Amino acid sequence: MADPRQSPRAPPPAGTAPRTSAPGPRPPEVDPPRGLDRPRRGPARTTRHPDPPAGQHPAGERHRRYDHHDVAGARWIDTARQATTYRAGRVLPAGDAAPVYAPVGGQGLNVDAANLGRKLAAVVHGWVGEDILDTYTTERHPVAARLLQNTRAQITLMRPDPQTRALWEMFSDLMDLDDAHRYVADMLADMLADMLADRDAGMDVRYDLGDDHRLVGTLCPDMKLTRERPDPDVVTAVTRSADLLREGRELLLDLVDRAEVRDAAAAWTGRVNTVTARTDRVDVDALLIRPDGCVAWALPTGQDLDATTLVRALGTWFGQPA
Repeated sequence: MADPRQSPRAPPPAGTAPRTSAPGPRPPEVDPPRGLDRPRRGPARTTRHPDPPAGQHPAGERHRRYDHHDVAGARWIDTARQATTYRAGRVLPAGDAAPVYAPVGGQGLNVDAANLGRKLAAVVHGWVGEDILDTYTTERHPVAARLLQNTRAQITLMRPDPQTRALWEMFSDLMDLDDAHRYVADMLADMLADMLADRDAGMDVRYDLGDDHRLVGTLCPDMKLTRERPDPDVVTAVTRSADLLREGRELLLDLVDRAEVRDAAAAWTGRVNTVTARTDRVDVDALLIRPDGCVAWALPTGQDLDATTLVRALGTWFGQPA
């Protein structure tokens, strides 16, 4: 007699429910959280997701939201949103909590944390008042807004439809014009320099620190330095300005061995590293650089020192000496 378990036609034993190989109901599919989607196979496509109703967005009305897309077979975020302010009392967003944008161009790097960190430390230590935290918004918000504009434009040109193809071809023709080419090149150079904290003088994106010198408010480019008075514990007298900023302290660079510059900053020795060194730059005699790489003060070549300007900059960013 055949084993009924081996024959699908055999009746089940008495008192038992019939067996079935049909699958049960499948659980409903749940979309993964946005920004954490795994790559999908299939043709590249662009999908617009509607904005959530007011009040249901995780950041409420304080953010502006746009799209996210499936492009080149992978799904990724393109919400292009930015907090309207980078300070609300004791809340200071940074990273993706401040701006978030598409990953095109690899522009996810920024110096928000470097800009904010030392300011927070100065407030915690009681060196400066809390008002200095407002400069986090005035300095970093415009930079991120411009980056968002750039990434939104790139996403628009990536959409696979005839209208966008026509726009792309027109944009390509415009890039043959010198002025248009220069405008886009300068914009991309500014954003790249901001990401790498490696900005040359003359870039058009800078923080307004209330000083007309063309270097003040820009991110200082990395410089090769030869120390005039090397520390006995330092193996080599040759270093780079970026390495001197790794300690997270303010840096006063005396580039032509001017004792009056060092004397004017002597009271801040506990907070500011003063280094006398030579470099290839010939446009300045001294620079005061914040830990985020921003030039806070500059002394043009051969100009008499107005110590009040240096003392004012030291007091503004690093507090009054003890």
